Order: sequence, then structure tokens, then C-alpha cells
Amino acid sequence: MRDNQGMEFEAVIGLEVHAQLATESKIFCACPAAFGAPPNENTCPVCTGMPGVLPVLNRRVVEFAVRTALATSCKVREKSVLARKNYFYPDLPKAYQISQYEMPLAVSGHIDIEVEGETRRIGITRIHLEEDAGKLVHAGAFAGAQTSLADLNRCSVPLMEIVSEPDMRTPEEGGAYLRRLRDILVYLEVCDGNMEEGSFRCDANVSVRPKGQKEFGIRAELKNMNSFRNVEKALEYEIRRQTEVTLDGGTIVQETRLWDADAGVTVSMRGKEEAHDYRYFPDPDLLPIHVDQAWVEELEKTIPELPGEKVARLVSRYGIPRYDAELLSSSRRLADFFEASVAAFGGNPKVTANECIQWKDVVAAGKLSPETIAHVVEDRETGKVSATASRKLVELAIETGKPVRQLRDEKGLTQVSNARALEAIVDKVIACNPKEVESYRGGKAGLLSFFVGQVMKETRGKANPRVVQEVLKAKLG
Repeated sequence: MRDNQGMEFEAVIGLEVHAQLATESKIFCACPAAFGAPPNENTCPVCTGMPGVLPVLNRRVVEFAVRTALATSCKVREKSVLARKNYFYPDLPKAYQISQYEMPLAVSGHIDIEVEGETRRIGITRIHLEEDAGKLVHAGAFAGAQTSLADLNRCSVPLMEIVSEPDMRTPEEGGAYLRRLRDILVYLEVCDGNMEEGSFRCDANVSVRPKGQKEFGIRAELKNMNSFRNVEKALEYEIRRQTEVTLDGGTIVQETRLWDADAGVTVSMRGKEEAHDYRYFPDPDLLPIHVDQAWVEELEKTIPELPGEKVARLVSRYGIPRYDAELLSSSRRLADFFEASVAAFGGNPKVTANECIQWKDVVAAGKLSPETIAHVVEDRETGKVSATASRKLVELAIETGKPVRQLRDEKGLTQVSNARALEAIVDKVIACNPKEVESYRGGKAGLLSFFVGQVMKETRGKANPRVVQEVLKAKLG
């Protein structure tokens, strides 16, 4: 954005992602970590902070975080320390949260993203472990006052915080980074990436400065963004707000702001806390985490082909557009399904990609086989079925579980593509419409679609329209 003197401003954006790790139990106790249980059912004396209890670190949590670090080119530290982050809130019964501060698990990584055809490298400052807090349920008025109830099921649910460098400059870059990071976590099967259930959450730090200035501006932290689109909208609004305040001669205040999706604005929540406000110190009940290098090397062998690599390979190997490759690679299962479909019928990967993307929800539900897509694509390519019939066949295959070619024959959906077989019908249509024939031969080429329609009517939709056009053109001269 420019002021009336031509000064140009740029945004500086850093993102903090909290990803809930997909372990069966919590980080420091054996309670289930699953979402959706009745309030306070998945709790015990450890996660509710009862006196005298001791936490025990879940090894699986460390494993998932190490795998994430390896997938994002981070350096896994041989020694890291769990610390107490002290603050008081009704949904935090211990009055402190076990996290990591000075000695996180992993540091100095990056993720490559593509925005508007250009590749950008976004640095990752650190990855650290922590436990989640509970949540408050606002239950309405009681005795004339607002009533809030505490649900402690989320207490001690394992979180992995991934902190980026302030390397992003636009909302689009922020959205691209989050989508790529989420895809990586889902590929690794360390997080389900569900933003609606809170298992993938994002806070944003935003500031603006005159373009070319090295020093950062005063930042605001944005919270309460529960979708990629909301993150982009919140960033866009906050950049505009800070720029306008600066241009008007005002002062940006360091604070935490909430995104109001209904109003499309950010609103002030509280002054931004600094690290010293939390009084971090090493947790006396937990030993430092020592990660063996041999274990790291074993885990590195389990890292699958990641989304960025897969996109590049699909484009190179199959010649499909990058946009299609991005959509396919957003799900490891969908990308594998596409490749299996192409392997079953090698012709036209672009059409196969379109079909896989069209039926992606059914693929995700496991209700479709690669052979089904391969067979309908092959039958369309060879003219045996129409596009309309192929869609109907897929729907029937999902509904009945029968092979599509069996359904094609049972339902009589085979398309007539033999030119000689269609000639008699074309002759009949021409004979029955002499005025239209005269007009067509007189220069009204648009009447060709009329003749095609008449032939399709005579064949009850079974004729191949492309072949019908060829025969009609030949007959009509």
C-alpha cells in the first residue's frame, strides 16, 4: 500500500501453528486424546493437576515431532528441556502449562511454497512440544450472571508448536505456507489437520514497515482463525489497518487481537505478553529429553515422499497441469489412487486426474477403486461410453459395488461409435428434414447441432456425438 507521497509499505508475517499430535493417549498420562468425548470424561489426576501426581512423557509424542522436524529440514537437538509456562486461567488447573522454551526439540528448518508461479522458502525457527489446556464452555446466564463451565478433556493433549521465521510478506504466502505445512503433517500421519476440531490451529504475528526498511514494525498477534481463508482475510485486514494507522500518524500497539469472521475485522483482546511474563523454568518433575542419533536415522527412513516432491514428480511424469498435481497431492491417498488408476489404463492422465479430483470425497471414504476410474476413462477415450454415461456408471458402481463394465452392459449404456451402423439413422434424419437440409447447405452451419440432436433422439442417446457429426458432415456435403 502507498501513501499520497508514494511511500510503499510491506507486511512482515510470522505464523505459529499448534498441531495436535495423533497419538492415542495424552502427552503426560494414559488418558485418551480423542476429540468429542463428553465433558471431563478423558481426565485423570495427572492431567487435571491434582497434588502429588507426576507426569510421564509419551515417547510416541517425541517420535512424531522428530519425524516432523526431519520432513521440514529442521535440526533435531540431542538434548531438549521441558519447562513450566506459568499463567492462571480457569481451564488450566495446574496454573502452568508444560512446554519448551530455551531448549526446544528442533530448530532451523524451512518449507518451500509456490505463490504466483514463484518458489519462496519460508524458514522455521523452532519446533517444540507442549500440552494443551482445557476449554471453557459458556453456558448462558445463571443467577443474573454469565456462567462458564470448564471441560478439561483437552488438558495434556499433545501439541507440537511450529514457529516460522517472519519471512512472509502477503496473505497469499501465509495461506500457501499453512496449506503446505498441513499437507506435510497429514502425509506423515502425525496430525489429522482438522481445523474445525482444533487439531491444526494458527496464530499470526503481523507488522508493517516502509518497504526497504530493515527494522521490523510493532507487531500484533492474531488469534481465533479457524480456516485457511479466515487466516488470509484476517492478515489482509490487519495489514490494511496497521498501514492506515501509520499513514494517519497513529501508533501501533503491541497487542493480541481476535479475528471476528462475521464482521470481517480484528478486535483488541489484550496487551501482548512477553516471555518473562510467563516465568519459564525447567520442569522439576521431568528429565531432559535426550534423542539418540541412531533413532533419528531410523525415523528418517520412514519419511514418505512429501507433497512438494510429489507435485513436481506428477507434473514431470504425467504431463498434467501443476494445479491438478497440487489438488491430487493435497491428499496422499488421492495421489496414490491417481497413480494406480493411470497404471491400470495408461491413456490420457489429464482425464484420469479430472475424474480422481471429481470423486475425491468418495476416494477418501474408500468407496471407489482405481480400476473403476481407469475403466470409465478408457471407455470414454475409445468411444464406448459418453461422458454422461460414465458419470452414471461411477455412481452406480459406488451404489452397488459392481464393476463398471458389468453395469455398462446390464444398463445398455454402451455408445454406438461405428460409423456404418449410424449411417442408416443419419439417412433417415436427413430424409425427414428436407427444409433444414436445404438451409444447412445454403450456409446455416449452426443447424448441424439440430441434426445431431435428431440422431441422438433416434438412438436414445447411445450414439457417439463425435462420430455422428462426422457422418452428418459427409452426408450433407
